[in-house]
Amino acid sequence: MIDVEQPETFIEALRTYQLVDEEQIIQAKRENAITGESLRQIFQRITGCHDYDILNALAYYFGMETVALGEAEIPPDVITLVDHEFATEKRVVPVWKEGRVLRVALDNPLNLRAVDELRAMTGLDVEAMLATPDDITGALERYYGAGLTEDLESIDLGETLEGLGEELEAEEGQELGAEDAPIIKLVNQVIYTAIKERASDIHVECRERRMVIRYRIDGVLHDRLTPPKRLQGAIISRLKLMANCDISERRIPQDGRIKMKVPTGVGKQTKNIDLRFSTLPSLYGESIVMRILDKSGVMLGLEQVGFLPETIAKFEELIAKPNGIILVTGPTGSGKTTTLYAALNKLNTPDRKLITVEDPVEYQLDGINQVQIRADIGLDFAHGLRSLLRQAPDVILVGEIRDLETAEIAIRAALTGHLVFSTLHTNDAPGAVTRLIDMGINPFLVASSVNAIMAQRLVRRICEKCKVEEKPDPAVMEEFNMTEKDVEENTFYRGQGCADCNMTGYAGRTTIFELMTVDEEMKDLILANASSGEIRRLARRKGMHTLREYGLLKIKLGMTTFSEVMRVTPSELSTKMEKE
Repeated sequence: MIDVEQPETFIEALRTYQLVDEEQIIQAKRENAITGESLRQIFQRITGCHDYDILNALAYYFGMETVALGEAEIPPDVITLVDHEFATEKRVVPVWKEGRVLRVALDNPLNLRAVDELRAMTGLDVEAMLATPDDITGALERYYGAGLTEDLESIDLGETLEGLGEELEAEEGQELGAEDAPIIKLVNQVIYTAIKERASDIHVECRERRMVIRYRIDGVLHDRLTPPKRLQGAIISRLKLMANCDISERRIPQDGRIKMKVPTGVGKQTKNIDLRFSTLPSLYGESIVMRILDKSGVMLGLEQVGFLPETIAKFEELIAKPNGIILVTGPTGSGKTTTLYAALNKLNTPDRKLITVEDPVEYQLDGINQVQIRADIGLDFAHGLRSLLRQAPDVILVGEIRDLETAEIAIRAALTGHLVFSTLHTNDAPGAVTRLIDMGINPFLVASSVNAIMAQRLVRRICEKCKVEEKPDPAVMEEFNMTEKDVEENTFYRGQGCADCNMTGYAGRTTIFELMTVDEEMKDLILANASSGEIRRLARRKGMHTLREYGLLKIKLGMTTFSEVMRVTPSELSTKMEKE
């Protein structure tokens, strides 16, 4: 701010505009030296002048125009010209664009470096106008979701809705819009509460008589808020503005991204959070889902992802190979991306070149070249992968093998000296082999290129604050092929439910795996075009833990429960027979 950076220039501007006299200047300087209060606030108090009076004085002194951002309607395509991080850090708001001229608002007339940087970034002729600090802060909040610095621990969504109710009563009969203060406050609190409660997704659903906001926490949806139906349009428009989507388009799906800085809970430190935003037209209004992407969640080691020591050793041996394909399978939301990024983090050294082709690129990682798929311009997985190979990478990540062409290029890359990671949507590891063959890949190529296939699921962890012992009943013992000796030799737990876990008994998640390596005997079976059942039986004989068996290992370690493992894995009452 100019009154902090250049106090004498600030005072001279007010003096030139005849907004203050010498006596007031002396008094303001004295108070500033004693209390540390800003000159702007002191002059407003002792002269009774408004923020807009000071704005006009600065504009007159520096020969600039002013803009009232509170009344401005800034088009989404103008907002997207300046990215979130630059706008919030430099306190710059783009206002409108005409031809090659971009006009921006700032609250510091000496902030010329930001204007020069914008010219270089946009290639446009950038002209600066002055706005009040409050208007800049409000505009950053409205259009970028920025400036939210409340303490996460102090947020109470119920209190926010109660307070909002009082404001709504005061404005009864008036239709609230996306930029009205009550709506901005509610939407900000919804997002902050979701982050505070460790949610992975926020679901905003429009129903016939009500609107429901739900959080997915540890893989399970919970209803959290039911705002009045009449706020539906304003809430949806507010979210679409934050995501730079077209608020006038309600007939087709839209995708966007919201970037925010949130407190970490440690002093005044903050961290960057992205929300991947998606709308879908439904019968009673647009359905919105926001996936919360926290970069710190993917900067993990294999142990933090959920690998047990035995699996870590085997997996590290596999990813140390110079070539071949490693596939990770599982449904959406099973943690495949996190596992793959953990592997890339392990391999991300200065002597290797790593390139990814993803749709979408959810996390930006240092030291890794990431390519965003753009199907609308013909840049699909196959095209991106073909171009990527000309970049001479050592390690390649293909976000997903969706079709025969992508699968063929990935296999060719693996056979020509590249280590390739990718994902498939199959229920288990053996099923990935038959899925590739069904897509049209020759069994010989599958056997020659695939090093390993890993299926995985996420299970909820028992809350450590309310953990108590429990004894499994006979039906559960039968489901897990357990004996009385197993029960005697191990202690089993469950969560009772407490305030820390919202009475669910669970806090956080861990991963269970099914890791199948492809050795010579397995290759012979694949070449013989064997069924997934035959492949599974061989893998079991060679020591592969099924998903449920891996889950049982974590149950015995006191990490999760029988019911949670049963929820995400198929029954295996026949596993003893398979082993035999």
